[in-house]
Amino acid sequence: MNSYETLNEQQKLGVFTTEGPVLILAGAGSGKTRVLTHRVAYLIEEKGVAPYHIMAITFTNKAAGEMRERINAMVGMGAESIWVSTFHSSCVRMLRRFADRLGYDTSFAIYDADDSKTLMKDICKRLEIDTKVYKEKSFLNAISAAKNELISPEEFALQAAGDFNKTRQAQVYREYQARLKANNAMDFDDLIMKTVELLKFDTEVRTFYQEKFQYIMVDEYQDTNTAQFELVRLLASGRENLCVVGDDDQSIYKFRGANIYNILNFEKYFPNATVIKLEQNYRSTENILNAANGVIANNTGRKEKRLWTEAPAGDKIFYQQFDSAYEEADYIARDIAAKVRRGEYTYGDCAILYRTNGQSRLLEEKLIMSGIPYKIVGGVNFYARREVKDLLSYMKVVDNAQDDLAVQRIINVPKRGIGATSIGRAADYAYANGMNLFEALERAQEIPSLGRAVSKITPFVDLIHHFREVCANRGLACLLQEIIDATGYVEELKAENTEEARGRIDNIDELLSKVVSYEQEAEEPTLSGFLEEVALVADIDSLDEDGSYVVLMTLHSAKGLEFANVYLSGMEDGLFPSYMSIVSDHSDEEIEEERRLCYVGITRAREHLALTGARMRMMRGETQYHGISRFVREIPQELIAGSTWEPKPKDSFAGAGSSGYQKMSSMKSTPLAAQTYQAKNFGTKIQKDTLVYGEGDRVRHVKFGEGTVVQINDGGRDFEVTVEFDQAGRKKMFASFAKLEKI
Repeated sequence: MNSYETLNEQQKLGVFTTEGPVLILAGAGSGKTRVLTHRVAYLIEEKGVAPYHIMAITFTNKAAGEMRERINAMVGMGAESIWVSTFHSSCVRMLRRFADRLGYDTSFAIYDADDSKTLMKDICKRLEIDTKVYKEKSFLNAISAAKNELISPEEFALQAAGDFNKTRQAQVYREYQARLKANNAMDFDDLIMKTVELLKFDTEVRTFYQEKFQYIMVDEYQDTNTAQFELVRLLASGRENLCVVGDDDQSIYKFRGANIYNILNFEKYFPNATVIKLEQNYRSTENILNAANGVIANNTGRKEKRLWTEAPAGDKIFYQQFDSAYEEADYIARDIAAKVRRGEYTYGDCAILYRTNGQSRLLEEKLIMSGIPYKIVGGVNFYARREVKDLLSYMKVVDNAQDDLAVQRIINVPKRGIGATSIGRAADYAYANGMNLFEALERAQEIPSLGRAVSKITPFVDLIHHFREVCANRGLACLLQEIIDATGYVEELKAENTEEARGRIDNIDELLSKVVSYEQEAEEPTLSGFLEEVALVADIDSLDEDGSYVVLMTLHSAKGLEFANVYLSGMEDGLFPSYMSIVSDHSDEEIEEERRLCYVGITRAREHLALTGARMRMMRGETQYHGISRFVREIPQELIAGSTWEPKPKDSFAGAGSSGYQKMSSMKSTPLAAQTYQAKNFGTKIQKDTLVYGEGDRVRHVKFGEGTVVQINDGGRDFEVTVEFDQAGRKKMFASFAKLEKI
């Protein structure tokens, strides 16, 4: 039996439908990677397509690596010629060849988030912008959003006409791009935007890649933004042999610019498209899938599909609402310990997922107290750690001296007595003479204002030139070792003799190992290639799924992963879905995205799923009281074990698209499990006579403005206030959250 016979009928359709545009709607755990790899093998083995005419794009290095391994195992000879990479890696590869046509040197640097933030601080200082009023992050967010929509600084300025704040953003955007160009650098958004610019305006380059990539496949298509859509459209517009694979029910990155309409409107963009649905799930039990189906069915902006499996029904979904977040965390830690002790699961089988990073603190404390090993995904990326970034900055300056940020970072690492004033004078000289900072440092003797600082700057410049010779003659590993030795970086850390210093030395050793591995594995190892590789590493790529520890992560970080035993914590209205999504002016859309996030969380579980929440939780320094998450209520009760609640008519509580909390008075929990917790002191109930307003009063809300109180209802520990706002319309909110001011 050949490998294609192992596919189900819908998977076979996805593999054998090779010509023209194809949309494969792949539900969670439905074997989409299997379809993509078999599709590549089929193109080569059965259709006779040369491997170098095939391109497969995904979002993470981890996914790209898995796909390449599977393709290599199936195809063998020639598989290395297939482009299997992330969007950013693909764009870097094109730009390394043709960036000179956009006015960049092909050895351009890639700026990460920290680099961009440093650059933005400098720009705000030069433009004399008060960063207490205008935050650097708000400028960076506005610029990123513009790039995701392919809006240039010039277009942004035109659109901003008449709006003071947007005009200021346009000024900063223009300066930010100018400084990037001067530093021969691109940020992550530029990598895609500049590639689109290259393909759109350079006919020769566009024709070259359209001829090269005769069959294009895109994974996780629901996560693409406007720029990525345009990139794919330009590459595929020759033959239109474009196959996109995705799941609109797992589109959860709107905050990063993802445009769900790329997948929802695929047939509109490509009218002759073939649509194939993969609905058979090979990951989870029937009960878990039915719970996921029950939740996601409440969304209206989706393509109809329903996951099913031939696997057994399995355990019911455990649900428990605890009195406090402390007790919730305690239960999760004890339950993991008990399951491991009984031999049901290993620590590596378990994952705790949550909506916000702030929820991890209590969970960590309880795991530590229980002696349970764990790892948080989404902490400090290895390549963002200070000692690693310092040494990488030395390597960046050796590779590309136009990178002013890297020069500024290392000029006093170790301390050389070159003061901020001297660096500022050199930077001003560079700015005035249209050169980069390192060029100015090389001409330090020509800058009168530097005075005695010249004697300290010259050895630094000589050291960089020495490192370049080492790199050219002895390779990358020798270069890094020489940087470590010449700067005395590790010696200083050894002298500290602290646990933290030893940990930092371990990180430096790990970086050295990475360089050695790169030199051994790369076909043509180069300094630029190494720096490019580490710049494109995402935090999730470092997750060892075979690790012997419990994984803690946000729901956003969990997409694409799976675990035998999963805990979804914080299942409370106001936390998940978030308060901001409930009161948003676009509440329907926001809650649908939150519901998709819940669907992603549920479908991470293979065998056992526990949902937990707390009636009382400390958030932002305040004790808050939450009711059961509407997403828990959307799971059919016959699938739940642990606690149940009194069902309510669908139109009487805040369901999909509502903009208020569910009343807490209706949420009566009935303990069913052996381990439950008796009610404790919740705190003092808010009294109605303590409210400074009543029905009919005019009030002011910090976000929605002025309005009239229509109704005040008893909500248990708080009061639910309904206000008809003059501009925002009718909103429901708890009094303790709303902080309404009587006018």
